[in-house]
Amino acid sequence: MMMPDHPTAALAARISFQGEPGAYSHQACRQWDPQAEALPCPTFEDTIEACRSGAADLAMLPVENSTYGRVADIHHLLPESGLHIIGETFVRVHISLLGVPGASIGDVTEAMSHAVLLGQCRGFLKAHGIRTVTGADTAGSAMLVARAGERHRAALASPLAGEIYGLERLADQIEDRQNNTTRFLVMSRAADHARRPNRAGRPDMLTSFVFRVRNIPAALYKAMGGFATNGVNMTKLESYMVDGVFTATQFYADVEGHPDDPALARALDELRYFTSALTILGVYPADPLRSG
Repeated sequence: MMMPDHPTAALAARISFQGEPGAYSHQACRQWDPQAEALPCPTFEDTIEACRSGAADLAMLPVENSTYGRVADIHHLLPESGLHIIGETFVRVHISLLGVPGASIGDVTEAMSHAVLLGQCRGFLKAHGIRTVTGADTAGSAMLVARAGERHRAALASPLAGEIYGLERLADQIEDRQNNTTRFLVMSRAADHARRPNRAGRPDMLTSFVFRVRNIPAALYKAMGGFATNGVNMTKLESYMVDGVFTATQFYADVEGHPDDPALARALDELRYFTSALTILGVYPADPLRSG
């Protein structure tokens, strides 16, 4: 029997995700816990609400892609979600050309997928003279192609989508960039700040938080100084507007370590002095794939 890759995943009976079955978020759910039931949701808000209401035990949310950067709206939703980050996982975005049973690449004249995915396969599509059709999402495009049942129509989606909708993989790994990866955060109703090993058995921890700096000169510079002087590595720092106001900026950060580590504790104390708001979003094991 396949076992969960993560100790916390053993507690998950159901994981909510945004998209149709077969989406890359669905793949992330399977990767996190092969035994858990994946619950598809129309929007990110619905995904969060499913977890918040108890319809799901965990929520799987994409936050950034190695090619296209951060996922829109996610950083606005996280602080208001009422959920806590308990883990991360990385999904390598392998793209397959999926056709109806009996079709071949030579039969295909058009391929449907999300606009972002279509842009990742330009070389393959041009080489085979396949025109593109924009769909709402990747797995949904695979579902529509399966329903149409026409040999000249194919979808660009994950191999998992092909498996779910009964399509044949006419070509695999057709993406232009071979390192395209999406990072997902695993969210729970309850915070878990316990130290626990990652999939590689290592105790490496991450702490994620959002903050707003006080309205004083060089506030951000001073707030960040505590991490430098205490030797804390900050792996991510992003800013975004709050409520559409140019003068109201919130920052999202990931740092290595646990808030109980003396160095990180000192850095966070110094950060609090220069901020008007600070919220810890999660303390969780660093996935070994982040250094891969």
